[in-house]
Amino acid sequence: MSSAPRPLPDLAVEIVGLNKVYGGSGKRKPKQALKDFSLEIPRGSFFGLLGPNGAGKSTMINIMAGLVNKSSGTVRIWNHDIDAEVRNARCAIGVVPQELNLDPFFTAREALEVQAGLYGVPKPERHTQEILEAVGLADKADAYARTLSGGMRRRLLVAKALVHAPPVVVLDEPTAGVDVQLRQQLWEYIRKLNRCGTTVVLTTHYLEEAEELCDRIAIINHGQLVACDTTHALLRQLDNKSVTLILSQPLTEIPEALQRFSPTLPQPTELHINYRPSSRAMMEILDAARGCGLPIVDIRTEEVDLEDIFLQLTRAPAPAERAAS
Repeated sequence: MSSAPRPLPDLAVEIVGLNKVYGGSGKRKPKQALKDFSLEIPRGSFFGLLGPNGAGKSTMINIMAGLVNKSSGTVRIWNHDIDAEVRNARCAIGVVPQELNLDPFFTAREALEVQAGLYGVPKPERHTQEILEAVGLADKADAYARTLSGGMRRRLLVAKALVHAPPVVVLDEPTAGVDVQLRQQLWEYIRKLNRCGTTVVLTTHYLEEAEELCDRIAIINHGQLVACDTTHALLRQLDNKSVTLILSQPLTEIPEALQRFSPTLPQPTELHINYRPSSRAMMEILDAARGCGLPIVDIRTEEVDLEDIFLQLTRAPAPAERAAS
């Protein structure tokens, strides 16, 4: 009698109290890459993992993939503990690394077939040609990896990560060095995977990319989690917007009725105002401007973007630097 199927977990990835200390040698002191790091990634999300260089992102990913041993803490992939259920945890995740680690003497097709074999995927269940077509490498299926361009090699890494159909896919800087057209093609396929239920974890330095793609974002700095929320909620944190009123006639001075908004005149025909949406509506500014009889012909607004949030949250010095100051 077959057992009932295991229910799908609510969390694709669960990390609790994760620490990683790299041992020192000689004059090099030990380095703590992750400190009491905890994170929950919901099943089915398109999750962004952001942070400056050296923040601990790659260390966390390598621990999840079983490439680096953690110092302490718990990591579960698809509800499988990476220590107690090694095989199941490894099969539940596909990782696209930053490094182009391809065997130059394998063709694209052979690289996928070997990877599928390593994961124990039976030949009748392999989708090598379908995956190659999805990442735009069908016409290069029999080309050796060493003959492919940098962008094609990166797409081949993505293909390798998908051969065993993992429920969690981690993309570590997947579009570095990939041209715009191929980047769009790649994201179209990754979005399709996500819509079909695959949990996608993305690290990228293209912040506009993360803002467009991810429904949730976590920001890491100095090995610690400094923010984790929906993308929309993060963008609301700065509580700052600006409006520029374009005028048909130049101003020589700012009307007194508008002084309370602390406006500036970058150009004689442009009145610029920064304001907090939580305490002031833009309509209040426009009504005051109309009341002054300003000849407004156009309005330009600027929203807070993810780069503003990222810079604000990662400017803080490391804990050791704060203690020394």
